Amino acid sequence: MLSFLIFDGDRRATSRVLRHAYLVGPDGVPVAGEVHFEDGLVHCVKATAEAVGLATQVDLDEATLAEFAGEIDPDQSPLRPLGSLTLTTCLLPERKTPYLLSLELARHQIMLLLNKLEEWQLFDLDPSHPIMRTFEAARSSFTRSLVAQRKDGAGEHFGFSVESHRLALLALWHAVEAGEQLALHDATRRFGPRCNGTGYDAAVEAVQGGPPAGARGTTPVANPNGTGVVLATRPAVGCVASPSAFSEASQRAMLNACDFVSVPMRWVDLEPNEGQYAYSPTDRWIEWAVRTARIPVAGGPVIDFSPECVPEWLFIWENDYETLRELVYEHMKAVVTRYRRTVSRWTVVSGLHANSNFKLSFEQMMDLTRICVLVVRKLHSSARIQVEISQPWGEYYTTSRGSLPPMLYAEMLAQAGIHVDSIGLRLTMGTPSTGGGTRDLLTLSAMLDRYAALERPIAVSLAGAPSATLPAADGKPELAPGWWRSPWSESSQADWLSAAMTIALSKPFVESVCWAEIADTPRPGPVPRSGLLARDGHPRPALERLSDIRRAAQTATPPEHVASLCVLDPSAASVKA
Repeated sequence: MLSFLIFDGDRRATSRVLRHAYLVGPDGVPVAGEVHFEDGLVHCVKATAEAVGLATQVDLDEATLAEFAGEIDPDQSPLRPLGSLTLTTCLLPERKTPYLLSLELARHQIMLLLNKLEEWQLFDLDPSHPIMRTFEAARSSFTRSLVAQRKDGAGEHFGFSVESHRLALLALWHAVEAGEQLALHDATRRFGPRCNGTGYDAAVEAVQGGPPAGARGTTPVANPNGTGVVLATRPAVGCVASPSAFSEASQRAMLNACDFVSVPMRWVDLEPNEGQYAYSPTDRWIEWAVRTARIPVAGGPVIDFSPECVPEWLFIWENDYETLRELVYEHMKAVVTRYRRTVSRWTVVSGLHANSNFKLSFEQMMDLTRICVLVVRKLHSSARIQVEISQPWGEYYTTSRGSLPPMLYAEMLAQAGIHVDSIGLRLTMGTPSTGGGTRDLLTLSAMLDRYAALERPIAVSLAGAPSATLPAADGKPELAPGWWRSPWSESSQADWLSAAMTIALSKPFVESVCWAEIADTPRPGPVPRSGLLARDGHPRPALERLSDIRRAAQTATPPEHVASLCVLDPSAASVKA
């Protein structure tokens, strides 16, 4: 039995909607199981005997701050809201009595912070550094929470006192704050060496038997200080340009903010009726990019079986794999043949591992991926080929039994002899969908580090957050999108863009980042209301931030806005002795 106690104020919670709740196993891999709430307890029913953790969305907002207000020195400035974030516990064995959820969430966040201090070689930070002071506040509150478990009144709460819960919440707050500061600190110190090439030069010198002298400028090398590879070229900044977003304002924005344009090629747009292709809307962006802007074009995903990308006529063949396979081959052949003179990088497939629409077996997933890669290799041998992971945290795997965990899918490509040049990751935050919950910056940075173990260049093929809070679908409050620092707005969207892209661009294995949409369109993409331009054409603050990110990469200087995102003095959150 694995269960967790939840407090609501000074008593056990009587009702709770569990949002983005799922089980996690070793290495962050989701585990099949069920999670439900009853009488103050979260019950976890798992299909495995191994230890697992619980991931769930937690409110670190003004209302939660009030729960432990008595533990904060009133003479100091208050803590700031951190958001409604999906957080995870450590892996825990089964036991008869429940765990305290707030305590276990704090334990994992502190553990992750310690791991990253070691992995990023930041243990030499001075104890007076704001990050270390905030971390010490987290550790102190966590220790006091452990001591307070058995105080008066704990018997009616399975041995946990209300004070223990409040101190655990305070520890979690400090740990999340310190983790975000650490992620941004690591990003800013690595940003320059990553973008100006000195990080690559140092890696070449450190790796024994590095690449031949003639290839030193282009060949990736193994990272001597960690997992993954170190890339030679400066990371590129791009943006998705949907066919319906083509306008003069969008063109100006793209020219000023981006190194490349990513043109989606949804099957439903290119072939709405079987055998009848409609290329014109897509042609406009590609022609503009090649002839006017003279910037590279990334095309795809070409094959994406998500409901919004599949033409209705294709569903006739969803249970006839041989015919489906032939249709995929012919479609890939037609699209690549048309655009092979203009597209330099192809995202051939996206989200096959999630198996969310057309139900495929493992062998069929691998077979379709292989076919798509081989078509591009044959028709456009000079192009770079990319496979996209649509939900990199893999929440879908807990309920979709026919799916594959994202990392396993990527690993199996190499084992099956399917060579791709890079792995694309979609980072969508704040959307009311599976996998669309909001994460803190340390968790985001740690996730990118996990994919580095694939020893392939990583491209953030789509990163996006909305410019306004998106309501959860009717009847699905468990998919509430969450928020970061403040409810989603044009301002918080711009701040998140600055932070997330700086972290991604600082990674030695990340070759490019791409924003979700250049402009809002009548038919929203993966992240509604994420456009750099609003529907009426006015630019949002995120557009200027993306331009700043691009200039920062060109000058190898961390963006100015990032420094202001972690300004909290931990002394402003002094804990009473």
